[in-house]
Amino acid sequence: MTAERVTVSLPPHLLGDARAAVASGAAESLSAFVAAALRTQLARAKALSELERVLGGRPPQHVLDTVRRDLGLPA
Repeated sequence: MTAERVTVSLPPHLLGDARAAVASGAAESLSAFVAAALRTQLARAKALSELERVLGGRPPQHVLDTVRRDLGLPA
């Protein structure tokens, strides 16, 4: 796989957490950790887009809030 070098700016606490994750073995490098995070976010966005297509639009906010609460996720 070829890779392209980019520069990003991150809040210090996120960078620290990412470096700690790499140090703990969660990823082999900071680049790999960031790439995995981007893949996850892009897959989530694609899945949500497909869900909206199937449902004919975005679910009402109260439905999303109920699901988040039931799953124990933050609002």
